[in-house]
Order: sequence, then C-alpha cells, then structure tokens
Amino acid sequence: MSRAAIVSAAGVCFGAAVWAAASPRYTALALLLVAGALVAAGAAWLESGPDSARELAVVATLAGVAAAGRVLFAAIPGVQPVTVICVAAGAGLGLRAGIAVGGLSAFVSNFFLGQGLWTPWQMLGWAACGAAGALLAPLVRRRIPFALLCTVLGFAFSALMDVWTWLSFYPHTWGGLTLAVGKGVWFDVAHAAGNLVLALAAGPELRRLLDRYRRRLHVEVLWA
Repeated sequence: MSRAAIVSAAGVCFGAAVWAAASPRYTALALLLVAGALVAAGAAWLESGPDSARELAVVATLAGVAAAGRVLFAAIPGVQPVTVICVAAGAGLGLRAGIAVGGLSAFVSNFFLGQGLWTPWQMLGWAACGAAGALLAPLVRRRIPFALLCTVLGFAFSALMDVWTWLSFYPHTWGGLTLAVGKGVWFDVAHAAGNLVLALAAGPELRRLLDRYRRRLHVEVLWA
C-alpha cells in the first residue's frame, strides 16, 4: 500500500510539474498538488515503519510542544521553536521521528494560526529540518554546531517559503523574486536569529534528553 501511494505521488508530482510549465497561471494550484503528493508519500513511508507505541507517544508529544510553542511565539513575527525541536528530534530519535515531528507540528499549529495553501510546504520544510537533524546527528552534539545548523535551517526554511510565494503569486521574473524575498527579509532574519537563541539556550539539552529516551526504547532483554 505504501509503495502504491509513493508511486502515485510521484505521478502526481510529474503531472503537476508539466501542467505548471505549460500553464504558468495555474502554478499555485500545481504546487499545491506537488506538496500534497509529497506529504502523502511521506505519510505512507512513515506509516510503514516499525514504531512502538512509546515512540509514537513521544513523537506526538514533541509535535504538540512545537505547535504550542509556535502559537505562543506568534506575537513575535518570525520567531518560533519548531526548527530547534525538529532538529533535536531527528538527532535524538532518528530520521523517521524527525520528519514526523516536523510535519505534524506545522499541521497542528496551523489549526490555530490558519490553514492554507502554505500548510503542505511548511510541513515539508520542517520535516526536512527534522531529516537534517538526523542525517547530521554526529556533527551537532555540541552547542555551537547545533545552533549554527538551526540558524542555517532557519534561512533555508524561509527561502523555501519565499520561493513558493514567488512562484504562486508573483510574476516569474527576477523582479518578482526580489519583491517576494524583500517583503519577508526581516521575518527571515528574525526566524534565523530566534533559532540561534533558542538553540543556544536549550537545543543540546533537549537532544541529550531524547538520546537517553531512545536508548531506553531500544533496550533488549536477553534471557540466559
């Protein structure tokens, strides 16, 4: 079932890309289809994993904390703890958990902040942050590397959303791209700076906590 979903998602992505190239006026809808297909493929991959009930519980808890933090920080434009929590989840619990926390936190928090065409791309962006935390786990054991990664991912996430905004709502010209990026540049800087401060304050501690939890999850009892 998961393989069929992934193949179907790939077909939708290809068809939407062709449609967007042939009819630029429908780019926003085509990008929505691409994002929806990628989210569906990711959900199928996550569903096929051998996660235990306890691991699912901690993933749901982390996603809830990230979503709540994003809502609480909404009064400070651009600042949110989601990236830091996703990176810690990926580094501490592994690739599947990092991706799940990123996607769920964006989806849940947008029930309070507003669902829209942007939601699937935010889910994909933060899922990618969780994946980066897992793939670079050996390099982010110390505070400074962890904080630097979160800062870079803050700019990368903002760049993804800026490009999506440009392709969906602006003329596909360099001038349109400059306008789209320029309107949000201070929010992008605030996002990266917020990631830096939050990661320096608590990122490595959260990662070590999740490291210990993962070791407990995978304890094997051998009977003599």
